[in-house]
Amino acid sequence: MSLRVMSPALLNAWSQTLVRAMSTQGGSKNIGFVGLGNMGANMANNLIKAGHKLHVFDISKPACDGLAAKGATVYSKTAELAKNSDFVITMLPNNAIVESSYEEMTADGVNKNTIFIDSSTISPELVQSLQKKISAKGARFIDAPVSGGVPGAEQATLTFMVGGTEAEYNAVKAVLECMGKKITHCGVYGMGQAAKLCNNMMLGIAMIGVSEAMNLAIRQGLDAQVFADIINSSTGRCWSSEVYNPVPGICPTAPANKDYAGGFSSALINKDLGLAAGVAKSTNTPIPLGSLAGKVYTKLVEEGLGNKDFSVVYDLMKKEKFSL
Repeated sequence: MSLRVMSPALLNAWSQTLVRAMSTQGGSKNIGFVGLGNMGANMANNLIKAGHKLHVFDISKPACDGLAAKGATVYSKTAELAKNSDFVITMLPNNAIVESSYEEMTADGVNKNTIFIDSSTISPELVQSLQKKISAKGARFIDAPVSGGVPGAEQATLTFMVGGTEAEYNAVKAVLECMGKKITHCGVYGMGQAAKLCNNMMLGIAMIGVSEAMNLAIRQGLDAQVFADIINSSTGRCWSSEVYNPVPGICPTAPANKDYAGGFSSALINKDLGLAAGVAKSTNTPIPLGSLAGKVYTKLVEEGLGNKDFSVVYDLMKKEKFSL
């Protein structure tokens, strides 16, 4: 059918399709993604869905294979991945792994147009150190940790907390919007991590509080669902009670319904609480509840539950003789 004999409605539809196709092609970037765990794999998948070309690396072959099946290119060396990427996003477990990964990835130099984005949860001091090292090599580095958990990573509704210049924030915003719905510029390098550590400290405290309250209510004879509904329509309402309730059967998608598998591990929130404690010490800031939450999660890890989702703290609260 020629354009001349198309109906106005069909011609308009065809034109809109062409515009969208050209927009997608023009906006497609080569993006490297290092770290395909519970969060990273979902974030990378959303970048593929948005039309970007993904270059991925992880020590887990099944994780890499899962992304390769969706069109990603798998690399055996992060240095090669970085040299073929406009942006490189890292989502890794802790300070030591992040630092060693960047050392390996940039040892032989970097492309000066590449922007490195770390979405792990690490110390603000490490962010500032990495930024100086990478900028000295000619590239750019910012911190952009996330909040929203695995559900947010799956649904592309994460919150990103960005530390860097205004220009760098504007340069990465469109990429981050493929994985999240709220992208906030927090200030200079390390301020994204400052926001994340404070948020995760509050999250750890809240999950313990919800676990204590739910356990106390159930021990008194209250129905778990009835009490959860009361909390979530009252002053006790929070993310840990409404979206991620630690009691099995309350929130269908919560890890509590899968024997606390997957999600955000107790070992990771324990690590984050340790980082928060370090920042609190360096700024002479009292965090009595944050410190107590750290002790609770340390005990959880010591009891062999570090790989379980952090909401498994509810099981610890259920013990007849709980003590730190």
